[in-house]
Amino acid sequence: MEYLFWMTSPAPLTPGPTLRRPARLADVVVESLLDGVVSGDLPEGSTLPNEPALCAEFGVSRTVIREAVKTLEEKGLVKARQGLGTTVLGQDAWNLLDPMVLAAIVRHDDQLAVLDQLVSVRSALESQMAGQAAALGTMEQKVSIRDAWTAMAAQVADAVAFADTDVEFHERVMLASGNRLARAIVRTVHAEARTSLRYVGHPSRADCELSNAQHLAVLEAIEAGDAESASEAMTNHIADAWSRRRPRP
Repeated sequence: MEYLFWMTSPAPLTPGPTLRRPARLADVVVESLLDGVVSGDLPEGSTLPNEPALCAEFGVSRTVIREAVKTLEEKGLVKARQGLGTTVLGQDAWNLLDPMVLAAIVRHDDQLAVLDQLVSVRSALESQMAGQAAALGTMEQKVSIRDAWTAMAAQVADAVAFADTDVEFHERVMLASGNRLARAIVRTVHAEARTSLRYVGHPSRADCELSNAQHLAVLEAIEAGDAESASEAMTNHIADAWSRRRPRP
């Protein structure tokens, strides 16, 4: 794979802001190499070009290349061994919750397998949190969830505004659950998924109205303190919404 990255020669390091420059350059190298690994252009078991070759490709110093390789190691994409070079690792080693890794995976998910898995994980965690919100949420938190639903009801003709408030509705449910770890996982995977047009789709007004009817079922169960119904309603909502917007082969 050929990488094209043009720049002027780096200025000598001097005290002050320029000392941060290699880190920013390393990010460019990381993004390019990461994309190569995830896309398969740099397959599992292959060896990255040596430092001089990478320096020439990206127009950066060895220090920048070493920093980039170290970052890729931390993300689980490569393994550097003294005297043996840097080997590309298989998907089982990748840190899928790392935002850069997850973004690249979603970008190259041609068969939608990762998005299907993401929705499955999200459904499992959010259904649990909906039940916890019903059982543990305060009155103030439940009022906040209804406020988000009311705002969505007024936005069904505006898919963009509706989608933003939809995220806020789910965020308030998760906050009411008190489950910080599950919320952190969902926020990470959902934030990256929403950057993919294949994930968000092109919802119509009818889609927004149906979605909000499902949100109402979740809301009413939470307000009633019915954990089982809240969990079931959230599961049904997430599964149905994805089945309607999932691209057909």
